[in-house]
Amino acid sequence: VRFANGKLQRPDSLRFTVYRNRDTAHPRKKHRRILVSETERLCYVGHNFGSEAMKCNSLCRYFVGVLDKNSGQMEVYNAEIFNMQPLLSGGRCWESQLLCCFVLLIPALFPWHVTRTIPSLVHAGRKRGAQRVQGGGCSKVCLCPVQMDLCIEAFGTSKQKRALSSRRMNAVGNDIVTTAVTKAAANVIDAKGVTALVQDVAQDDVQNISSFLPPCHEDADRPEHVYRFEDILSPAEYEALRVPAAPLASITTEELAKRAEERSHCSFVLEELKFLPTDEKSRDHKARCLWFLDTLIKFSHMKVIKKKHPMGPECPHIISRKLMKNFSSLTYNNGSIQNLISASMKAKITAYVIALALHINNFQTNLTVLQNDMKLQESRILDIAKALRLRVSKAKAGPGLENDQNHKLGTLSLPLPTQKAPEGQRKRRKMN
Repeated sequence: VRFANGKLQRPDSLRFTVYRNRDTAHPRKKHRRILVSETERLCYVGHNFGSEAMKCNSLCRYFVGVLDKNSGQMEVYNAEIFNMQPLLSGGRCWESQLLCCFVLLIPALFPWHVTRTIPSLVHAGRKRGAQRVQGGGCSKVCLCPVQMDLCIEAFGTSKQKRALSSRRMNAVGNDIVTTAVTKAAANVIDAKGVTALVQDVAQDDVQNISSFLPPCHEDADRPEHVYRFEDILSPAEYEALRVPAAPLASITTEELAKRAEERSHCSFVLEELKFLPTDEKSRDHKARCLWFLDTLIKFSHMKVIKKKHPMGPECPHIISRKLMKNFSSLTYNNGSIQNLISASMKAKITAYVIALALHINNFQTNLTVLQNDMKLQESRILDIAKALRLRVSKAKAGPGLENDQNHKLGTLSLPLPTQKAPEGQRKRRKMN
């Protein structure tokens, strides 16, 4: 044995008891042992299984040799090293474990077991703190928090004693706290009523959601005024998109096929480029919107932004500054401040992408295509769409899209549906 808290001074003063698992047929449990040693002050417990077992037993083998002085021969036996820990865990009782799983092993080797009494696991068991069962093969041992505090007072370090003193000074009876909280809750319910409290909580949830959505004008008389285009792109930002969006406005069928093969744009943009208006002004407007939408989606795929201009030199400075300021979070890492795309920021980008796609597609957009481009789960983008007050319906994928599976369409129409807070994580379906 090895004692965790010191060296043994008087080996002859120790008393040991070994227990083995009752399940001798189980290939692993039959080798499990619990070793108990009792001193005048403390009791120690060691295991050869679980997290407290010593790793050295599995790395090599140990033997004990017993020399017969008369014959001069030595008999060698298998051995295990036990790490003996002092039993100071509050409230732990070994009675059920020993009675249900373990039996006393070779009691004849221990002469103090003539009365079939197992040593108490704490020395205080001889007094009022523990009970000893005669002839039952086990003793009931429970070290309560009060006994633990007494041990700290007697043998604890200065730090433990200070912590004990602080805990006692700050301790407040649970019944007092429960009574005070119950009384305060009853007063609030009586004053406001249950319905008003539920509405307040729902309103708080809605406000938390709205902080990541484009400004919503609920009193709008037309769908294009619910999420105004100026709230997504300011006039200065819209003007800055004229130069980078010009190649999209003048793209040819051959160039579009090449970009689709290279996957230089997301699926939504590639599909919309096939249907650019013939009118020059409308064509330029749609090209600018598609370029910014494609930039937003590419920006959402980043995790940590290390460059000053993450979208490249062709991205206008005002757009790059907008992305960094409005769609990334500041974090402190390794002594420097970095921008990263957190989960909340990705949800915000998704909301603005959907709002911009609504303006591009006459306020009805394919959410499944955007979900694939944003690399999101369907439940996530549906939650954001519902937070944007869209009506979600099923539709077949159009020609040119991935396959003929059911796609989700999001439609912005008046009057707006009632906004609801998310109901939390959906239950997972059981797989057959």
